[in-house]
Order: sequence, then C-alpha cells, then structure tokens
Amino acid sequence: MISKIIYKIIPIILAGGTGTRLWPLSRKSFPKQFLNLLNDDKYTMLQKTYKRIENLDDISRPIIICNEEHRFIVGHQMKEINIEPLEILLEPEGRNTTPAITIAALRALDIFKDTNIEPILLILSSDHQIEDIDNFQLAIKSSIDSALKDNLMIFGVTPTYPATGYGYIKSDKELDHDEYTPSMVNKFIEKPDEKTAQYFARDKKYVWNSGMFVFKATAILNEINNFAPEVLKNCEICLKKSKFDLDFLRLEEKSFKSCENTAIDVSVFEKTKKAFVIPLNCGWDDIGNWESLRNISKKDLNGNSLKGRVLAKDTKDSLIRSETKLVAAIGLENIIVVETKDAVLVANSKCSQSVKNIVSLMNSKGFSEANNHKVVFRPWGSFLTIEDGRTWQIKKIDVNPGASLSLQMHFHRSEHWIVVNGTAKVEIGNLEKIIGPNESVYVPLGAKHRLSNPTKLPLTLIEIQSGSYLGEDDIKRFEDKYGREHN
Repeated sequence: MISKIIYKIIPIILAGGTGTRLWPLSRKSFPKQFLNLLNDDKYTMLQKTYKRIENLDDISRPIIICNEEHRFIVGHQMKEINIEPLEILLEPEGRNTTPAITIAALRALDIFKDTNIEPILLILSSDHQIEDIDNFQLAIKSSIDSALKDNLMIFGVTPTYPATGYGYIKSDKELDHDEYTPSMVNKFIEKPDEKTAQYFARDKKYVWNSGMFVFKATAILNEINNFAPEVLKNCEICLKKSKFDLDFLRLEEKSFKSCENTAIDVSVFEKTKKAFVIPLNCGWDDIGNWESLRNISKKDLNGNSLKGRVLAKDTKDSLIRSETKLVAAIGLENIIVVETKDAVLVANSKCSQSVKNIVSLMNSKGFSEANNHKVVFRPWGSFLTIEDGRTWQIKKIDVNPGASLSLQMHFHRSEHWIVVNGTAKVEIGNLEKIIGPNESVYVPLGAKHRLSNPTKLPLTLIEIQSGSYLGEDDIKRFEDKYGREHN
C-alpha cells in the first residue's frame, strides 16, 4: 500500500523591493510593501500578502525575506496581525529572486528535516494587489497536484488590457481562464511594445508573468543545481556561515553577494522542461506605479482618486494624495499629485513609469529625500524631524508600549524631553524617574541615558537637541534589547 504524501505549503514572501516608481510615498527606507496604499486598506501590502492565504488548508507560517534595514518593520507588522514567521531572512543586499528562493528552499528543508513533511513553496511578492481572494486560493489549490509531481508552477495572469509594463508567458496551448488547468510553458517574453502587447492580449496562449510560483523545495533545488549550480553552492556556504540575530537569520554577506544577480524566471524557468503555467483570473496588479494605483483605486464621478485633505475643482482622471497639507487642484486632467511631509510629486499620468528616473536624478544630486523619509522607523518606534538648524533640532518621538531605546550617550549634543502623551521611564546617570504629560527632563551632553515606555499605551514626546553635531551616528551604545551593536 502506497502511503499518502504529507505536505505543507510554506509561504515564501519576498519583501526586499524598493518601489521607487511610487516615490515620494515609497522610498528605500520605507518601501511600498510596508504601506497602506489604497483608501480602504486596513492592512499594509505585506500584511495582506499573508492574510489572503492564511486560511488555506495545509498552510504554514511564512518565511519572509527582506533587507537587513527593514527587519524590525517586518517583525512589527507581522506582530500586528498576530503572526510569528517561521523565519525572517535578512539579505545583506538584493540579489534578485534566484538566490532568495534558493536560500528559502534550503531553509524550508532544514526546518522540516526531522519530520515526514514535504515542503511545497508558495513564492509570493509582498507588493501585489489581488481583488478576488477566492479565485486566487482556487488557483493555488489547483497547482498542488502538479507541483507534487516535481513540476514547477508559475501563475499567469489573464490580460485585461495590452500592458507594455509586464513580461508575458506563452503556453503550449490556449488557456481557459475560467479553469485552473496547467499548461507547459513555451517561452517567456520581456516587456513588449504596444503593437505586440495588443496581439498578446487577444491570444489565449499569452498571460502576464505574475512572479508567483509553486513548487516542491526539492524540485526547485534540483533545477537550480542543473542550471545555476554556482548560486546553489554559494547559498549552501552562506547558510553554513549565517547567524541568528534575535528573531532573524542574518545571511552571511560575502557568499551571498557572490551569487549571480538573476531572476528565477531567467536562471531556471526559461531553461527547464518542467515549467508549467496555471491561469490566474483574480483582479491582480503589482501596483508598479502611480497610474496603476489610480486604475485600481476607488474614484469619484470625475474619475479622480483622492486621498487625504484634497479639494478638486474642474479636475478629472487624476490621482491626488495628501499626507499632511491641504492640496487644492483646479483644472487638472490625467495628473498625479502626491504630497508628503518633505516632498511633492507632480507628474503627467503617462509619465508615471519614469518616476524612478527622477529618483535616480535626485540621488545623483545628493538629495536625501530620494531614499529617506522624514519619519524614521526604529525597533522601539519612530521619530519625525519637525524642524532643524545648524546647532539645534526638534523631533517628535513615538515609543511603542513596552519598548525601550538603548542605554546610550552622545558626545556632541544635549537633549531636552517633553512628554505630550503617555508615560515615560527616564534613566540619566544614576537618576531614574517616571514622567507624564507636560513634564520634562534634561539630558546633559555626555550623560549615559535611556528612555523607555513602561506602559501598555503609546508614548509620545518632543525632543529638543542642541549641540555642535546632530547626526544619528553620534551615539555610543552600552545596552540594547534589540541586538544592535555596541560601540
């Protein structure tokens, strides 16, 4: 009697992108996967990625792969939806999907090595929008049987218009977009021109490449060994040298950076004979730019997508978004306007694919706004720079319940803390005290100090810094509960 294969679906969530086409909202320091992009979003893009599959049968907690810089953001956002990931893997730098998926497959096998469970990997991008969750889940369920036969499954999205911003997959036969029957992949096509895209949109053999996959961990590693053996070798070395850091696995830098920077589509799927495409008709969008966000957003009677403090008159088919200030628009058509605390984007919607070019230009000219938000996130909370001068700076600091900044000192500045909401525990030298709203405390230059929130409620305070140098690197740490290096 043949025993039934016991498998577990392991979501592998790729969360390492920078999303520069959605600048100024999405930046390197806090990219789009960590944002609430749609007007009625309750969850961030990352949170929605797991929420839409969490009730599937045989699903496990996820493995999340992100940049080292974003580790505490990922941990905090997962905690907000009561999910403890199987692991959070920290990339020292982005090397595309082949190394990331290789590392994830090796880790999944290692995690389940002492069980009789066959890990099936569900590869998901953390920045996709999917409207029809039921159809999405049906497509996943329909892919499992073929994946268990060592086939490599890729989801191909039914084209709804002749898109020139997506890659395409050609299948060996016409796909029935109301069924979930796999077809062998014939070839992959890079982003086409308008005329070619129109042809693809009419031909039922062509689908958009979603960048989402299903396969056994052993099956994908076998094919990576066949077609990208150096990547597999470097990833195996990398894992042997990697170290756990609190709740994270910090990937060893040298061997990981030695991996070829390639997408799994190119390194494996274009070469293997085991690639199958399964049609996906679920209201999918990768929200790659402001125009695509406008297309899927709720609109008023004039076709405008408005969010925040916005007044629009004689304006149509535009996206206008305000994070802080009142934005008044008159006589606009097909225009993108995005206001944040420190930057404003104004663009013709036809140019939304080119936003990344203006970000590159800002980088070349040394504008910090290209990559960094006014709000900076830390494992204990966040801070916002309200105003600054050469020798002074004012910040709003938010400390999460139960969180604590490191025990530290500064060589070039003193600080004055004023609590405006909540309760703070303050340690300065040998002094320890509790202060509440409208109370303040002074931290002299060179004094060893620590700020904590001992309560279950948020803490907000105003910090006034004064000194000859105000950079974030003017810090000497003595103790840190988040594992950050001491100086």
